[in-house]
Order: sequence, then structure tokens, then C-alpha cells
Amino acid sequence: MKTYSTKDIRNVVLIGSTRSGKTTLSEAMLYEGKVIDRRGSVEGKNTVSDNSEIEQINQRSIYATPLYAEFMDTKFNIIDAPGADDFVGGAISAFRVCDTAILVANAQQGVEVGTEIFARYADKYNMPVILAVNQLDGDKASWEGTLDSLKEAFGQKPVIVQFPVNVGAGFDGFVDVLKMKYYHFKDDNGTREDLPIPESLQAQAEELRGELIERAAEFDDGLMEKYFDTGVLTEDEIRKGLGIGIREQAIYPIFCLSAKKDIGVKRLMEFTIRVAASPAEKKELTKDGVEVECKADAPTTLFIYKTAVEQHLGEVAYFKVMTGKLVEGQDLENPETGDKERITAIYAVAGKKKEKVSELVAGDLGCTVKLRAGKTDATLAQLGAETVYEHIKFPKPRYRTAIKPVEQKDDEKMNEALNRISAEDPTIIVEYSKELKQTVLKGQGEQHINIVKWRLRNENKIEIEMSAPRISYRETITKVSAANYRHKKQSGGAGQFGEVHLLICPIVEGQPMTNKFKIDGKDLVLNVKGQESFDLPWGGKLEFINCVVGGAIDARFMPAILKGINDKMSEGPLTGSLARDIRVYVYDGKMHPVDSNEISFVLAARNAFKEAFRSAGPKIMEPIYNVEVITPGDYMGACMSDLQNRRALIEGMDTDKGFSVLRARVPLAEMYKYSTALSSMTSGAATFSMEFADYQPVPGDVQEKLLKAYMEQESEE
Repeated sequence: MKTYSTKDIRNVVLIGSTRSGKTTLSEAMLYEGKVIDRRGSVEGKNTVSDNSEIEQINQRSIYATPLYAEFMDTKFNIIDAPGADDFVGGAISAFRVCDTAILVANAQQGVEVGTEIFARYADKYNMPVILAVNQLDGDKASWEGTLDSLKEAFGQKPVIVQFPVNVGAGFDGFVDVLKMKYYHFKDDNGTREDLPIPESLQAQAEELRGELIERAAEFDDGLMEKYFDTGVLTEDEIRKGLGIGIREQAIYPIFCLSAKKDIGVKRLMEFTIRVAASPAEKKELTKDGVEVECKADAPTTLFIYKTAVEQHLGEVAYFKVMTGKLVEGQDLENPETGDKERITAIYAVAGKKKEKVSELVAGDLGCTVKLRAGKTDATLAQLGAETVYEHIKFPKPRYRTAIKPVEQKDDEKMNEALNRISAEDPTIIVEYSKELKQTVLKGQGEQHINIVKWRLRNENKIEIEMSAPRISYRETITKVSAANYRHKKQSGGAGQFGEVHLLICPIVEGQPMTNKFKIDGKDLVLNVKGQESFDLPWGGKLEFINCVVGGAIDARFMPAILKGINDKMSEGPLTGSLARDIRVYVYDGKMHPVDSNEISFVLAARNAFKEAFRSAGPKIMEPIYNVEVITPGDYMGACMSDLQNRRALIEGMDTDKGFSVLRARVPLAEMYKYSTALSSMTSGAATFSMEFADYQPVPGDVQEKLLKAYMEQESEE
């Protein structure tokens, strides 16, 4: 393969709903680019993309697959992204290194759930879009129906560049109103003939060309002026206007396809090369917000957007050369960690096919192997360079489950495998919670997690169990309480003695500290001698106040008393959950000149705190999440009702680009398998995000259930 200059590279990502035909389209693109001489099929399980066993079993994309074609003296890099929202991480990674998205719509279904979801992602990540209406050869294909759904979903953005002829099983060509030609296909291998537009279609073609010219003129003052003067634009001028509109994400040009028959694929590639942006036109942001131009005459930097472990190769790092030129044997470093790397080999990638090349220039995509420190989302740069590119903003997890091996002996093996899977897919997050005593696996949805389960069983031979994860409850108090405890132990020789009197009260934001209390009808005024405040690792605060006078407890025992309180804070008296937001006054006690020691005061403080806590109006607090649901308006009522059944507090409703947006505060305990339930009640049309908000007291009935469950657990143990 020759080395391509930055201006002769196009990086595109194929997005769209599951079964819209993205993988079949990528296969046709590789065929047109002479990378393969025979097109495979998803049903035949022999496509260059979708080449893993799990993808072939499911007959759909699960991983984003990098590919390339050489076409019109251009390196046409393609990333075939999955079509299910559960696997959106692959598309997000691709957005980071691509310059244009080809959004594939199924002419038999029109705009589907996945079409709209991925269009929203493209909009969010500022990705220009070209629309490809595929499967026009399908028995149920409808051009008019698809156009109507595109306009309903995307408003004025869709603009027709081509319209089909003989839609359905006989689909064999289309009229291109940009070139004003009729493209007829003689077979199922993309053999086309360029013909004059049939007279019966001439009026429709001229009308649509007029609309195309009008839309193209909108984006350039010079073109608009010429259009007003003459009413026409040349083909190159139309391309120029469309190019500006695409870059501004103001228009989505529409192309006609049957990827299965290789109809329209070559023309789509031609248009993309001539009109879509090259990497040279895109500026990348660094971690510090500095814009960097993609230039070949700059120091070498590259960004790793994906890693995978592949048979016979080991760990493979997929990257984009952001600046400069990457050559075999070059030494680079990770500017964030200082780790050095030598690039021992460089490959152009088409699925499992890796073609070795000697160099890649700025803007090109490729891969290398056996990096020690080159992980997903990392920058590698020429030695001494300090450029670190902005990290990928992956969506937060929406599904969580506890996971453990069936055989305890597989625990370490399972954790190692999970860490490898997470390194390949950063939207999979693995955490061991000491608090919950569970390994918690987080992902984008139940399908996402089931793929992890399949990989553990089939690739690593580990049988696992999944269950609802425990909830990180917190305990706190609502009123003032006092208690004392004497620890006394005599067992021959030195004994143990320590007595602690303490008072506790809740820390309430905005409420000042006081030293005056009424306990059992008696006024108590404390003499504050010292005060310490601690931000607890699990959230909230502990304030420790020394009010001991007259030497009742020696100052050297105060750290032991604090330790005893901390011990009990980390194992709350109600359910063993972590306690927070408590102010503790130690105001009296006793000690023995011989038998008092640190352990005595640790135990006395623990027990005094425990007794005071149980009399202080104890409350269990639960984590609350801010949840945002985006749904078609037809499902708004069902979504709201379901959330209210989950103890949600509805905070507001809005609309965004034709969708209803529902915002609510929901207890985490009620969110288990919510992604599955939401998909079921909306036929997959809704999506949601969730983010931790704060802790709030649980309702009384819920607290009773939690206390009962904890007591049963205690008795079993």
C-alpha cells in the first residue's frame, strides 16, 4: 500500500439501527476498494466486519470494526459501528477519530429507533452526516414512506441527491440529480452504466435538482448571489455548497442503495471523497482545550481509540495519527505517564486482515501491537512533546449487577478477565466494593452485560452468577441523644478500664454548632476545648468535639475514643451501613491509673456511640440518582407512571428535537434492570441517562423492611 497524504484520506463511521445493513455496506465498500474480491454476507458469517464468534452467532455488530478501501486515489477508512444502543461505546470511540458519519436507514422500515438514537449521538458529538437509504431492493421497501419518516425525524435537514427507480425486488438503478444522470445496474456486482435520464423521470429530476441547488446556495453568499442572478449553479458549485452545509450539520444529503446488490455504493463513496471533509480540515482539542491542526509537518502524535486482544497477535492498539508522520521503529511516549513505547510494526486494518506498512501520515488510521502502556483513550507523542488529546467522553453506565464465579477458585481468574474486557471496552466498568463485599459490573444495558457473561463462559471457561447488587445505604440521626459506657475487664494481671460519656446530634447544613442541650429534661452546657472535622471517605462528615474538663479523661486517650467512634461509623448500628453527618461531643468519663489503656477507651467509645445512636432518631439514607429519559411523546405517560412506581420524584418535562424529555430523581434501589423495562415499554424507542445526585432518608415502610432483612441476615450468620 502506498502512503496517502492527509488531504487524500477520508475517515467515515457507519451508524444506524441494527439490521439497517451497515455491515453489508462496508463489505461492498471493501469490494469496490479492491480489498476483497468476493463479498461475504451476514447470513453466511463470512464478512470482514462482524468477524468474531459472538457477532456471527447473533448476526449483528457488537464491536466497532476498523476497515479501509483504496478508491479514487484516496484511503477510505471505515469504522462499522454497532447498531444497538447497548454497544454505543464503539460509535463514540469512532466519532473521536472520524470526520463524517454515514447514517444508514432501512427502506423497508423507514426511520427506526436506532436511526434516531444514533442521529442524536452524531448531533451531540458534532459529527456531519450523510444519509444512505439502504435495502431499496427489499420486498417491503418504500421510498416515499422512508422520505416521510426522514423528514418527520430530521425536519429540513434531509435533501435528496438521488431518487430510486423500480423500488422493490426489481430495484436496478437511480437518478442522480447532482450529476443529472441515470445509473442503471446490470447485475448484482455493482456493474453500472451511466445513461441519460429517461424522459418519464426528467420533470421529477429537474424539480429535485432545483431544490438541491436552492439548498446548496444557502450556505455561501457568493453561491446565493449567483443563484438569485441566474437561477442555476454548476455541479462543482453545488458540491461546494453541500460540503459547507454538511460540515455545519445543517443538511443530510440522501443517497439510494442496495448494499446487498452493490447498487449505489460506488457513487456514495465518490460523493464522500469529493464533498466530505478530510482530516486536514478538522482541529483536534487537547486536554487543556488547545486546538491542534492535523498536519504532516508537525511532531508525531497519535491517539489510541480502541484496543483488543486478538488471536496470534495479542493486544492490538488501534489509533489515529493526529499530527506528523508515524514510521516503523519510532520511539514515542505517553505524556501523561512518561511511559516509553517503540512502534515495532504498523498495519493498515480491514477487520482481521492486517497489511503491514512502513509509515502513516497525519489523519490516517492504523494499528500496532504489543504496546505496554498504550491503552484506549491514551495519547502517544514524539519524545519531549507535551500534547495530550482530550479524552473520550463515554456515556455513564445505565445497568449494574453483582457478579461472582460459581466456583470460588475462579475468583482471581474472573477478575483478570473482567479487567481485560473493561480495557477493551471502557463502557464496561468493574468495581470491587469493600462496603458491599461484592464485585459490581456496570454497563450500558442487559444485552451489554450478557455479552460479558458469554465471553467469560466461552473464552475464559468461567461460569458466573449475576444478581441484584446491594445498595450503598447510609445511616444518620435526626435528634440529640446522650449515652455513657464503662468498659471494665479483670482477668488476672493488668485489667482494662475506660468510661466515656458522649452526646451526639445531626449535622444539618446551614445550622450553627451549639454547646447547649436539654437531656432528659435537664439543661446541659458543654465547655468546648477542642474541635476536629473530618470529610468521610464515603461522603458526609464527622465532627469530634472534646468537652472533657477537670482531667476526667487524659488527653492521650482522646485519639482512642475517636478511633472507637470511627470504627462504629464504618459499621452503622442499624444495618451495618456507613454512618455520616454526625457531631460527637465527648464531655465526661473516668479512667484508672493502672488499668486504663487505649483499647479500653476504643471499646468504651464504640459502645457509648452505639447506644446514643439508637436513641437519636436513626434514619437509613439511600442514594438518589438524577434520571433523564428521552422518549417519543406517545410513551411519555407510560414512562412517567413507571417511574412513579419506582418511588421517583418527577422534576420536569421538556421537548428536544421532537422527543419528550422526562427528568426525575429516583432511588438507586429502584433502578435495577430499568434499561430492560424501559426498552420493553417503549419498544426500544426510549433511552435514558443517570447520574448520582445525593443521599436522602428512605420512607418509613422501606426502613422497616431493611431493618427486618438485616436482623434476619444477622440471625442466619
